[in-house]
Parts: sequence; C-alpha cells; structure tokens
Amino acid sequence: MAIRDILVYPDKRLRQQAKPVTEFNEELTTLVADMAETMYAAPGIGLAAVQVDVPLRVVVMDLSDERDSLRVFINPEIEPLEGTQEYDEGCLSVPGVFATVERVERVRIRYRDVEGNAYEEEADGLLSVCIQHEVDHLDGKVFVDYLSRMKQDRVRRKLLKELKQAQAA
Repeated sequence: MAIRDILVYPDKRLRQQAKPVTEFNEELTTLVADMAETMYAAPGIGLAAVQVDVPLRVVVMDLSDERDSLRVFINPEIEPLEGTQEYDEGCLSVPGVFATVERVERVRIRYRDVEGNAYEEEADGLLSVCIQHEVDHLDGKVFVDYLSRMKQDRVRRKLLKELKQAQAA
C-alpha cells in the first residue's frame, strides 16, 4: 500500500470524467488499498479515484468513528429517491474549506465491490451525502461548484495563494 498525492482544487484533472472499471484484478485491489491508506492518512471519510489522478469510477469511504468500516464502491450509480437535506461539506481536494450544500436526502446506490459482486442499497443521512459528493468527483464536479460564483472565486484564490506559498517554502 502507498499514500498517493491528492489533487487540490482548482487542478484541472479534478474535472476528468471517470471511466467505468471493466477489469476486477490485482491492479484494482492495489488502487483501492492505496486510496484507503491515503484517505485515512489525510484524514478524510471518502475519496474518489479522480482525486488521486486515476480516472476510474472507484470510491472508498469510511463513516465510522473507529475508522474500521471501509466501504468500496466500484462503478457507483445513484438514483434520487426523495427529499432534500443541507449538509456542511468539506473535501480533501479543497482543504480547509467547508460550505453548506443541498443534496438529495435519500438515494438508491448500485455498485460493485472489488471482486465485481453487484450490490444495491438505499442510503440517507451522511452516507447519502457522501456518496453523492464522491460520485460528483467521478463526474468531474467538485462541491464548490454548488456555491455562488463569488464564493468559488474566493476559494480558488485562497487555495492558489496557499499553493504558491508552499512552493516558495
């Protein structure tokens, strides 16, 4: 396992459209293990492969307090079911920025595990928010896209300034 670099907004690679996984093999298992290690080290609760510059439809997530309940979603598809909810979201690719985003309250998730087994479940609460957030990444969207243009510009300037300061150090 290895910790991979996480792309930081406004990196253009975050806009990549992820391709479906077609081969369930050792390479995929390694990617998932690396993504989990990267997510835990960051620390975060979810990570999409696009965020580590791998344009495949792969998501890892762990919403447990103990950090011992890794979930893997390969080729996830979400179907809105009902309601809306607002949630304060953050993102490993947008460090230090949190904003309220409106999402669907309850969704149906269809996905495969790392062996290729198919699953379907309904989700609400934090799982619903998190899977929508990560599927957005797979579709080339970042949570700041839900913010006003003025807030997006402010976030972009802040992160670019921090990047320049880090490069100068």
